[in-house]
Amino acid sequence: MNVAEAVGRAVAELAKAGPGEPRAFGVVGSGNFHVTNALVRHGVPFVAARHEGGAITMADAYARLTGTVGVVSVHQGPGLTNALTGLAEAAKSRTPLLVLAGEATSPTSNFRVDQDALAAAVGAAAERVRSPETALDDVARAWRAARDGRTVLLNLPLPVQESALPGTFRTPEVPDPVPAEPDPAGVEALAGLLAAAERPVFVAGRGARGARHELEALGERAGALLATSAVAKGLFRGGPWDLDVSGGFSSPLAAELIAGADLIVGWGCALNMWTMRHGRLIGPGAKVAQVDHDPAALGAHRPVDLGVTGDVAAVARAVTDALDRLGAPAGGRYRAPEVGRRIAARIRWRAEPYRDETGGGRIDPRTLTIRLDDLLPAERVVAVDSGNFMGYPSMFLSVPDENAFCFTQAFQSVGLGLASAIGAALAQPHRLPVAALGDGGAFMAAAELETVVRLGLPMLVVVYDDEAYGAEIHHFGPDGHPLDLVEFPPADLAAVGRGFGFEAVTVREPADLAAVADWVKGPRDRPMLVDAKVTRERGAWWLEEAFRGH
Repeated sequence: MNVAEAVGRAVAELAKAGPGEPRAFGVVGSGNFHVTNALVRHGVPFVAARHEGGAITMADAYARLTGTVGVVSVHQGPGLTNALTGLAEAAKSRTPLLVLAGEATSPTSNFRVDQDALAAAVGAAAERVRSPETALDDVARAWRAARDGRTVLLNLPLPVQESALPGTFRTPEVPDPVPAEPDPAGVEALAGLLAAAERPVFVAGRGARGARHELEALGERAGALLATSAVAKGLFRGGPWDLDVSGGFSSPLAAELIAGADLIVGWGCALNMWTMRHGRLIGPGAKVAQVDHDPAALGAHRPVDLGVTGDVAAVARAVTDALDRLGAPAGGRYRAPEVGRRIAARIRWRAEPYRDETGGGRIDPRTLTIRLDDLLPAERVVAVDSGNFMGYPSMFLSVPDENAFCFTQAFQSVGLGLASAIGAALAQPHRLPVAALGDGGAFMAAAELETVVRLGLPMLVVVYDDEAYGAEIHHFGPDGHPLDLVEFPPADLAAVGRGFGFEAVTVREPADLAAVADWVKGPRDRPMLVDAKVTRERGAWWLEEAFRGH
């Protein structure tokens, strides 16, 4: 057995031992051919993408929605550089991801680049299979780092891959993770803050996934309203005190209630410029606490009055117990009946009145998205690309829980939405996958339309087509800057979809969505692409937030 075979087998055994169904993604070249085939031989299904950028984003989404370590396999040199944007997104999101990459070591090879430096530049960890003797230990070290929440590049030098593995193969041993125990002093201090608060708000992020029960129990005890960051949308879905998303996407009522809090507690949440609207959602005199398993995350984006280290669910349970020991009364004015009635009536964006601007061959994106929300089954998984349009599907399309929304926007890159939807579809196969794209992102990722068809995914791809990079149009246009560099001629994206094997329809008014209604009824044996020619006279409401700090 050579090292390439041993590495593929070792990664396969580790992946199969972890939670969820293992799956690898990638594009195969000469430098990762043998290791990828070994992965497949030893029981890990492989999804062949059309571009490495798509492959790594699929793996990122799959990891986010399954809790598994995402596995990616790419060629040396250009295979890795093609994946670099997705690598940056995963690293910034702290996605547990293992990237297997061939590595050219000869200084005269055209494939030779400093792959360690590429990883470091975007915040990923770089590891290497150093020798045949250390290969299995090297795999174990890289896997453990990925499992513990890092995006890891595992370089596979070509001469080492070809070498014989000494001795017999053994499955690498990776000890089970040890949950971060709550800091006792921090728990008591947070209980004290909650006991004193009259208007507490919880903001749960990705680190709070799986902790709904514990956070709802503490929220009930402390009288807190419940919100999420964008990446955890759906965590409190259906609860009477759910404010939905905190930040640039917040509905007017959500923003009002969060800004009115006297205590904001971030749970596994960065409390960054997006989630707190550059601090404007933190009211005068409000205290801010943050809970995270990673001490380095506490206060990283803004000063906090209290940082508590520990697993979110464990800290929430401990704080509930501490409140009981204190004999603190069930708190808060925020759970008054009047507040509950306002939340029930107005917390969703679709409850806000608006003037429908459909006309002249273009559909209002609010009208489009509300109609789709009504047409599509509740069991759906939604992935959203970046662009001027992105707030509409993010906030007007409901999702059943936090595992039904995939928002790969830590790096704010256009073009990741379609690949995210493919990974999400494979992670949640019982749900209708919906990819929400702008025309810019659709063209960037068009090659992966073939992947959707080849995999037989019953996906709805909705393109919000304004024939421009709309964010730049609305940001720079009012100041009189030339816009010809960000405007494009009309394109028949429905025809593009049909060329790949999709059913497709061009939508200019609500009546055109009848084709989508027919498709939803079944059999959905082909995916569906909607080229929605949307109005483009105004920027989305979140646009001003997006450009703050640029």
